Amino acid sequence: MPVIELDGIQTRYEVAGDGPAILMFSPGGFDARIEQWGDLGVYKRIKLLDHLSKKYMCVLFDRRENGRSGGRVERITWDHFVRQGAELLDCLAIDRAHVMGGCMGCCPVAAFGVAHPERTLSMVHYWPVGGAKYRINAHQRFARHLAFVEENGLQAVVDLVLSHDKNFSADPRGGPWGQPIRNSEHFASYYAGLDKARYLLTVTAMVRGLFDRDTAPGAEPEDLMNLDIPSLIVPGNDDFHATSAARYLHECLNGSEYWDVPVDEQTEETAPRRVLDFLNSVPA
Repeated sequence: MPVIELDGIQTRYEVAGDGPAILMFSPGGFDARIEQWGDLGVYKRIKLLDHLSKKYMCVLFDRRENGRSGGRVERITWDHFVRQGAELLDCLAIDRAHVMGGCMGCCPVAAFGVAHPERTLSMVHYWPVGGAKYRINAHQRFARHLAFVEENGLQAVVDLVLSHDKNFSADPRGGPWGQPIRNSEHFASYYAGLDKARYLLTVTAMVRGLFDRDTAPGAEPEDLMNLDIPSLIVPGNDDFHATSAARYLHECLNGSEYWDVPVDEQTEETAPRRVLDFLNSVPA
């Protein structure tokens, strides 16, 4: 798959299909790779990408710090992910696109719509993350990483990450830059040499900014309420994808469509058709 530099970070991407463009923010939490659209949970079951790529140009990429994409140690916000997606569209000479996210990928979709409403044909939020349990879990994950760094230092993080292939969700001690450490000896050396005190402050601010509420993160409700972008919301129903988070987005996004269907009724026969019906209804 091709690699391109976006916002100074090497980004692995893929274009599947032909037609109107859909910029797709991958699901998978802190393992947001292109492959998750076909390999992960509900997305594997409903085969959404297989159906979408028959009628649309699906623009997929490994989110920064994930998969084969690179990373940069900084206080990451949702706007950093937005910038990555917007620059990818620029490089592909795509002015406007539908924007779709799964799982944690829904957060940058909301932020993208706020930052670039003129470029956003529609938004699709499939199983948006959120809820009190999700926020608590996210903070606990980062707390475990911070405690490991405080006690052992950054070289120990590098050694740990290189000793296995687990992502941040599977082994929180390795932190959110584990994959770039694996991808690049240069990055690993740079990471190990960072000032520990400054690093701890950066990561503490990062988690506080990303997971700042007990509902769907990504954009402020007032900003969402000011949007006039056709939107479809498909709810999940577990500790990471609370139905309340999907309802919150429906409340904030004026005129949005909420597909009120239980998870077990979201099948390959029903889900791709519902998403395609929505996309086909949006004026180009």
